[in-house]
Amino acid sequence: MTEASKPVVVFRALQLANEQRNAYGLRYNDHARYRKHCGNRAHRLRSSLKMTHGKGRDFKKLPPLTLETIRDGHLQLLLFEAERAWAYSVELNTQSLLPANSDKAGTLRHSATGRFRRAVNWSTQLLSHCQSLYGASRLSAENLLEVTIYTLILNGRFLRYREEFDDALVQLAVARSLLNELTVIASTSRDQALATSFSDEIAPEIRYSAHELGHTKAYDVDGIVTSVAAKHRNRLVEGCDALLAQFKTEDAATAKAGTRGRLRELIWEGQPVPVRNPELVDVLLKVQEAGARLEGRDVDSGAAAEKKKAPAHLGSKKGVAAYDNILAALSDAEDVARKLMEAQQHQGSGAASTSTAAPGGTRDLHFVHAYIVYQLLSRRIQRDLLLLSALLASSQDQRNAKSISAKIKPEQVDARLYPAVVKLLDSVLQSLEQMKALSIVDDSPDLASAIEARSSYTKARRCLYLARCYAPLKRFAEALVLIQHAHIHIRETGTSLSLLPPSIPQTAPTDPSSVNPAYFLLNTTDVESFQADINADALHYKRDWFAFNGGAAIAETGEGSIGHKKPLFFNIALNYVELDMDTLLVRAGKQPLLATAKATAAPVPAPPPITKAPSQVARKADPASLERKAIEEVRPSTPKPSANVQAKGGLGNLLGGWWGKS
Repeated sequence: MTEASKPVVVFRALQLANEQRNAYGLRYNDHARYRKHCGNRAHRLRSSLKMTHGKGRDFKKLPPLTLETIRDGHLQLLLFEAERAWAYSVELNTQSLLPANSDKAGTLRHSATGRFRRAVNWSTQLLSHCQSLYGASRLSAENLLEVTIYTLILNGRFLRYREEFDDALVQLAVARSLLNELTVIASTSRDQALATSFSDEIAPEIRYSAHELGHTKAYDVDGIVTSVAAKHRNRLVEGCDALLAQFKTEDAATAKAGTRGRLRELIWEGQPVPVRNPELVDVLLKVQEAGARLEGRDVDSGAAAEKKKAPAHLGSKKGVAAYDNILAALSDAEDVARKLMEAQQHQGSGAASTSTAAPGGTRDLHFVHAYIVYQLLSRRIQRDLLLLSALLASSQDQRNAKSISAKIKPEQVDARLYPAVVKLLDSVLQSLEQMKALSIVDDSPDLASAIEARSSYTKARRCLYLARCYAPLKRFAEALVLIQHAHIHIRETGTSLSLLPPSIPQTAPTDPSSVNPAYFLLNTTDVESFQADINADALHYKRDWFAFNGGAAIAETGEGSIGHKKPLFFNIALNYVELDMDTLLVRAGKQPLLATAKATAAPVPAPPPITKAPSQVARKADPASLERKAIEEVRPSTPKPSANVQAKGGLGNLLGGWWGKS
C-alpha cells in the first residue's frame, strides 16, 4: 500500500476534549466523575483496538505503534489517557487543600505532581504521532494545530503548577496566539467559538503568571501574548509559519462549499453580541435557518404583500408553522444558554482551567441569555399580532360577503370573534411584561419607554375588544367603563411615545434594540386612529343604552316597574307566594319603623279607653314601644285547633287516611 492510498486520519483534539469535559462533569468542576469516564472510555478503546495485555497472570507486551498501523482510535486513546491523568491530578490537589487532609497534604500534592507529569507524557506521545501522520500527508494541518495547542496548554499548566512562571507564560502565550489564528481563519462559527472557548480558559492563567513575574500591565492579556508569542512561537512549534499557511490553504478550499456553518453577527445597540460557546453556536444556527425560511417566505410574497400589516399567507397553516419552527429553535437556544449561565454561576471562583467567563469589557453569558429571551418574546409577539390581524381581516371579509348576499348588517359579528381577540391580546401583553423585566431592557431607557408604550397600547386595545364583548349582552355600563380605561391607556401610550427620539422606519429586523422595533411597529398616527375608534364606540354604546332603557342603571321588569329582587331562598321556597316585602324589610331593620307603623295601624279600629294609674299617665310613652305594639296588633293571631279534631283518634283515625276517609 502506497502513502497516497493509506486512509487519512481525522482527529479533532480540542473538539473532542471540549465535548467530553462538558458532558461528563467538568462543567460543574466534578473531576472525579470525569476521571472515571476517561478510564472507562480508555478501557473500551483498548478492547476495540486489541491492545489488551492478555488474560490471567501472563503479561503480553504490546507491539509499538507504527505509521502503518496507527488509526484515529489510537490517538483518542492517548488523549483520554492524558485527560484521565490531568483530571486525577486536579482531584488530588483539591483534596490536599481540605482541612480534613492537612496531615497528608504533602503526600497528596506529590501524587498530584506525578499524575500531572504523566499527563504531559501522554500528550507528548500524542503530538509525536500526529507530526508523523502530518509528514506522511495523512493528517490535516488543522488537526495538527489542535493537538499542538492542546499539548502547549497542558505543558503550560504543569509549569504553572510547579511555579515556573516564566516558562509557563511562554507556553500559554504561544497557545493563545495559535488559538487566535484559528479564530480568524476558521471557516465555521462553531470552530471559532471552540477556539475562543479555550482562549478564554487560559487567559486567567496567563494573567496570573504575568503578575507573578512582575509585569506592570498583567491585565493586558492580548498585549502580553503579542509580545511573548512573537519571540518563542517558531521555537516551540516546529514549522509554525508553514503550518499556518497550509491551514489557510485547506480552509480556503472548504470555505468554497458555502456559508451554511457561518453565524450572522448578532447586534444589540450597535455592538456585536459575542457567542463564545460551541453548543450555543449550534442552536443559534438552527434559529438562523428558521429565520431565513421565514424571511424568505416574506420576500417571496411580493411588494404588495409587504405593504399590508398582516399578509394573508402568514395567517395560514404554513405561516403559523414557520413561526412555530423559529419559536422552537429559540426555546432550545434559551435552554442551552440558561444551562451555561447556571454552570458559570456554579463554578464561581473555581479553578481557572474550567472557567467559561468572558474577558473583561465584553458581554457575558447573562447578556447572551437575556438577548435570546428577548428574541423569543419578540417572535412570539410578532406571531400573535399577525394571527390577530388575520383573524380580524377574515371576519371583516365574511361580514361584508354576508351583508351583500343576505342583507345582514355589517355590525353583526360572530360571538366567538372578540373573546378570541382578547385572548391573543392577553398573550401579547404577557410577553411585553416579561420583556420589561429583562436586564437588557432596563439598561436601555429608550427601549424601556418603547416597550411601555406598546404595553399601554395593547391594554387599550384589550379594553376596547372586551367592551365589544359586553355590548351584545346589553351590559352597556360595563362596556362604557372599559372604554374609559381604554382612554386612560391610550393617553399613557401617547405620553410614552413623546419621550422617545424620532426613529427611522425599518423594513427588516436589523437591530432589535430599536425604539420602533419591526416586530411591533407603532407611531402617533396609529394612536390617533385608535383613539378615534374608541370615541366612536363610546358614542355608539351611549346611544344604544339610551334606546334600550333610557340609561337606567337597573333593567326594568316585564310589567314596567322596578321591583324588589328576592333573595335566592325565596326564589326556591316561595316561588309562587306573594310576599309583603315592606313588612319583611321593617322586621329586618332595613326600613324606618315609624312610617310603616303609621301606614299599617291606620285601618285598625281604636281600642276602648283604659284607665291608667296616675304614675303611668305621668310617665312619657316610649315611641319604640308604641311602634312594636302597633306591629303586634297588626299581626294576625294563630288559629287554635278545634275540639272535634282533638277528640278523634284510635285505629280508625290512623287507617282512615289510607282508605280516603276523614
